[in-house]
Amino acid sequence: MRIVSGRYKGRRLDLPKNFKARPTTDFAKENLFNILSNSIDWEDVKALDLFGGTGSISFELVSRGCPQVTCVEKYPPNYSFIEKTKGLLDAKELRIFKMDVFKFLEISKDQFDFIFADPPYDLPFLKEVPKLIIEKNLLKPGGTFIMEHSKSDDFSSSPFYKEKRVYGSVNFSIFEKEEDAE
Repeated sequence: MRIVSGRYKGRRLDLPKNFKARPTTDFAKENLFNILSNSIDWEDVKALDLFGGTGSISFELVSRGCPQVTCVEKYPPNYSFIEKTKGLLDAKELRIFKMDVFKFLEISKDQFDFIFADPPYDLPFLKEVPKLIIEKNLLKPGGTFIMEHSKSDDFSSSPFYKEKRVYGSVNFSIFEKEEDAE
């Protein structure tokens, strides 16, 4: 796992051999962030990383200057890896919650400028993730939400859907909430 840009650019983080997660590929992450960086000033962004896994997206956001990044990961070994890496990088901007994402979505009162969700592709409630984020009003007006998913999933009829990007085997659906949307 490599951090693509920012203050930790080029830093490699080695995952334990028995690590249970499907990290976003460096190729896909780099291409996605190249596109997003044209429209997002990371230094003004309050971000949320759901299904944190390796923490790759969270650390990329911190590296790019996000002043506040919240990561949610319930699986204890993954949570521990993210905590350990946070300490190694001295990433004070990162808050990590060890809890179920759906519980977090139920109780969170915060709004975010940028939300990234990379759930397990076989998650029974995968299709509910965009719906819950929108219903719970977690995305600020003008905000961007990215959902990573398999090629068999289609979110094009969801509210705020903008486009789909494909990088190798990685699929991202991009949602944007208009500035004046309620």
